[in-house]
Amino acid sequence: MKVAIGGPLKVAFRPWVEGLENIPAEGAAILASNHLSFSDSFFLPAMLDRKVTFIAKAEYFTTPGVKGRLTAAFFKSVGQLPVDRSGARGAGEAAIKSGLEVLERGELFGIYPEGTRSPDGRLYRGKPGGLARVALASGAPVIPVAMIDTEKIQPPGQVMPKLMRPGIRIGRPLDFSRYQGMEHDRFVLRAVTDEVMYEIMKLSGQEYVDMYATAAKRQIAEAAKAEKEAEKAAKAALAQAGKEQAEKEKS
Repeated sequence: MKVAIGGPLKVAFRPWVEGLENIPAEGAAILASNHLSFSDSFFLPAMLDRKVTFIAKAEYFTTPGVKGRLTAAFFKSVGQLPVDRSGARGAGEAAIKSGLEVLERGELFGIYPEGTRSPDGRLYRGKPGGLARVALASGAPVIPVAMIDTEKIQPPGQVMPKLMRPGIRIGRPLDFSRYQGMEHDRFVLRAVTDEVMYEIMKLSGQEYVDMYATAAKRQIAEAAKAEKEAEKAAKAALAQAGKEQAEKEKS
């Protein structure tokens, strides 16, 4: 991945990085990043000497057809771990299990606390299930990471990516050993997650929204649907008014 993809990414986009010294040369650590674009999982690993393992939804590994097989082969080749998001607790439990396995090997584990990409470039509330529980159960330090401008490279609906310089800011490791053994306390999980999100906010400069990104996406989708229905209703009303006017003129 670093040779076949990382090299061309560096040449074409020339990403800048601040805080590389905060990544340990060896040993387990958690990279907690904001999530602006699909490309975040490529730019960050490409700029680090060490391997970073992220989790990816299981659909990337199970989609049928030629495209599905190629996608699965690609994600496996770059070390991504499939996560089955079905079930009551879904992605949270899968992320914990996968993350702990990576950290037990003394490697870097990457996770997006927001749980999904930001729908509008703002920073949303972190989900405590995955990040905080992995951090407390493993004892690994959490390194906040901010991706900068990656969402501008290929906005929704744009086929060709825009050649521009995205950035990466890497913060100082956060130690949560004071909460050791409290990974099942929901108030502690919330506190740990909020502390990490605050550091990401300072690094990224994003506006913070105290709601989950999944809820924001639902609101945006519902608003778009309502707008389309309103436009459809307006067109129908105009058509009906025109029809009635035409009938009056005939009579």
